Amino acid sequence: MALARKIAYNVAASTVAKICSTVLALVNIGFITRYLGIGGFGDYATVLAFLSFFGAILDLGLYSMATREISRQNADEKKIMSNVFSLRLLSSLVLFIIAPLLFVFLPYSEELKKGILIIALSYTFSSSYMVFNGVFQKNLRMDKVTITELLGRILQVIFIMLAVRNDWGFLAIISSVLASSVFTFGAVLFLSRKYIKFSLEFDLVYWKRFLKMSLPVGISAFVTFLYFKMDTIILSFLKGSEAVGIYNMAYKIIENITFFPGMMVGLILPLLSVYVFSDKLRFAKVINETAKVFIIMIIPLVIGTFFLAEDVVNIIGGEEFTVSANVLRILIVALAFIFFGNLFNSVLLAANLQNKLMYVLSFCAVFNIGLNFILIPKYSYNGAAAVSLLTEFLVVVLTTYFVHKYVDYKFSMRGWGRIFLSGFFMFLFLMMFGDLNFAYAGIGSVLTYGLFLWLTRAITVKEVKILLFSGQK
Repeated sequence: MALARKIAYNVAASTVAKICSTVLALVNIGFITRYLGIGGFGDYATVLAFLSFFGAILDLGLYSMATREISRQNADEKKIMSNVFSLRLLSSLVLFIIAPLLFVFLPYSEELKKGILIIALSYTFSSSYMVFNGVFQKNLRMDKVTITELLGRILQVIFIMLAVRNDWGFLAIISSVLASSVFTFGAVLFLSRKYIKFSLEFDLVYWKRFLKMSLPVGISAFVTFLYFKMDTIILSFLKGSEAVGIYNMAYKIIENITFFPGMMVGLILPLLSVYVFSDKLRFAKVINETAKVFIIMIIPLVIGTFFLAEDVVNIIGGEEFTVSANVLRILIVALAFIFFGNLFNSVLLAANLQNKLMYVLSFCAVFNIGLNFILIPKYSYNGAAAVSLLTEFLVVVLTTYFVHKYVDYKFSMRGWGRIFLSGFFMFLFLMMFGDLNFAYAGIGSVLTYGLFLWLTRAITVKEVKILLFSGQK
């Protein structure tokens, strides 16, 4: 298979699998919210926030740095992956052993604490398989990972359906995450053997050298957690489970949409790592065309959500969660900044500027936590949503500044005017027909947007090829 076709297939297969996984994740939310109610869903969201907490503590930058290092010419893949996997496995097991000490004094129920312990065990499996994503990225076979994750998501849906049907309770719902993680870990481990015959290696000298490179990224991951998930934990302390449930009904929708920028950035990171020092023209084209695809996605998401937010939360969570609609309207704007924050974070990583990224994210974390403690007591979940929006905006501003200053790259918005024009016509359609049935309003607005993208030639076939086939020699 030619390289260009392989890239195109990889993008298409990964996108389809990720879309299916996202749909299943939203189905999961629907079952859970209707079964547990607002307060119970708030407890569920609190437990998952601790999954992110565990991941942030022991991220160590292993995944990102492993992907970058094996993408270098003449890289010793076996040595890199054997040591990184061993380091990840050891750190995960240590976390599981000490996890009970981390939350024993928290003001949570015993059931909630047991849920956190189950999630700690789940992290051991999920974090261990993720370090191999770089191997699949380098070999342009991320489709295998995304399809495996899709199968894990299907397993989780089945588990949750059985739990709801048989009334197994809250801990069974949490255990569905563990079941999915164990399956995905086993499958990815098996599939990775085709590309690299790794083994457990405990080269302490190499660990020290690798951690010196990766720890700034790990610290960045921790501070990213602070402004992504600390709002949920702060809400749980200050406002209780119902506020957490209302906020996370909207937040989970946004969180599941962010798969696309994360996937796209993951696919282009190996290319950026090569081109940043060897081919500035291709480097700029990959970034600019990725940004253009992002803005094409962002505009209909923001406009559509402003008009149809109540329908979205009612369909996914049930009428009990209608109050989450305004939170969703705020967070959808934050999502627009998340797209570009992901992109420029990866540009800094590719250019070996992870230290600059660490400074940016650390500052934003302090900003986020401080503002949350100011706004949540007064504005509850709406305050948390507003802080998320402001934080993501700040991330984009600061990372853009550092990219322009240190990477010898200038951001281009060429052709964006046509995209905004197409969005304006979508806005007019929803102004006139937004009271229609949700399906009619949604489909009609998307078709209107797509029609004007085509009429204005907002994006061309050539531009799509530049993005998809930028790795072709």
